[in-house]
Amino acid sequence: MNFQKELQNLKPEHEFFIGIDSDGCVFDSMEVKQKEFFIPIALKYFSLYGISKVLRETWEFVNLYSIYRGGNRFISIIKVFELLSERKEIIESGYKLPDLTLLKDWVKTETRLSNANLRKYYESHNNNNKDLEKVVKWSEAVNNDINTWLHNIPPFRNATHSLDKISSFSDIVIVSQTPLDVLEREWKEHSLKGHSMHIAGQEHGTKTQHIAFAAKGKYKDNKILMIGDAKGDLDAAKNNGILFYPVIPGKEDRSWERLLNEALDRFKEGEYAGTYEDELLLEFRKSLPETPPWL
Repeated sequence: MNFQKELQNLKPEHEFFIGIDSDGCVFDSMEVKQKEFFIPIALKYFSLYGISKVLRETWEFVNLYSIYRGGNRFISIIKVFELLSERKEIIESGYKLPDLTLLKDWVKTETRLSNANLRKYYESHNNNNKDLEKVVKWSEAVNNDINTWLHNIPPFRNATHSLDKISSFSDIVIVSQTPLDVLEREWKEHSLKGHSMHIAGQEHGTKTQHIAFAAKGKYKDNKILMIGDAKGDLDAAKNNGILFYPVIPGKEDRSWERLLNEALDRFKEGEYAGTYEDELLLEFRKSLPETPPWL
C-alpha cells in the first residue's frame, strides 16, 4: 500500500488544515506506554536488568522529559544507548551495550521508519545480526503488548471539545509516529476518528512528510496549523513553513483549554502568527531541556 500517496490524494474540504499529534498530545498515553511497555520490554529483550535504574532514567529523559520526546522509536532508542554509553555508571562498570550500527545505517537511509520496513531490512542481512534482531523483536513485542493490554486511555480534558470546534471549520489529519493500527484503535475507542479526514502513522513517513503531502500547496501556509507536544512536531511545522500550537508537557489540560478558548479563534481570524505564537513557543521550549539532569 502506498501510504504517502493516500496523503497526496487528500482533497481540501475546508479553508483551514490542522495536523494533530496523538500520543501525549490528544491522549494521556505517553507516560504509560514508555514506563509500562517500552522500558520493561527493552529490559527483557536486551537483557539489561543489571542496569535497570540507569536505563530507566536515561530512557525517560529521552522519551518523556527532553527535546527528544515524541520521536520515532528507532531514532529514540539509538539516542538512549548513545547517552547510556557516555554515562559514568556504564563506563566504570564496563557493561556491554548492544551495537546498533546497522540500525543507525537504516535510520539514515529509510524514510518510513516502520516495524515492517525494519523487519525487511533485518531479513535482508541474512538474520545474522543479533543486536538488530533484538530491536526488531523488541519493537514488535511493544506493539503486541500495547494492542493486547492498553485500552481506554482517555483524551486530555478539553481535547474532545477542541476537536469538535476544529472540525467545524478545518480539515484534520492525525500526524504521528505511532504505528497505524494502534492509532486507528485508539481513535475509534473514543469515537474520535470521525473528526479526522485521515490518520497518518509511522508507515506514512516522517511528520514533516505528512504535512507536506497532506497540506502544502492545498491550503495557504497561514491557514495550516500543527498541534503537538514534542520538538519533532514543532520541527515538522517549521520545516513546512506553517504555524505551530504547543501542548505543553505537564500542562496539557491548560494547553487544551487555551486552544479551545483563545488560540483557535486567533488562528481563524489570522491573528495567530507573530507575537502570540512566539510567546507560546518560548514557554514550550523551556519545558523541553536538552541537557540530562545527571550532567
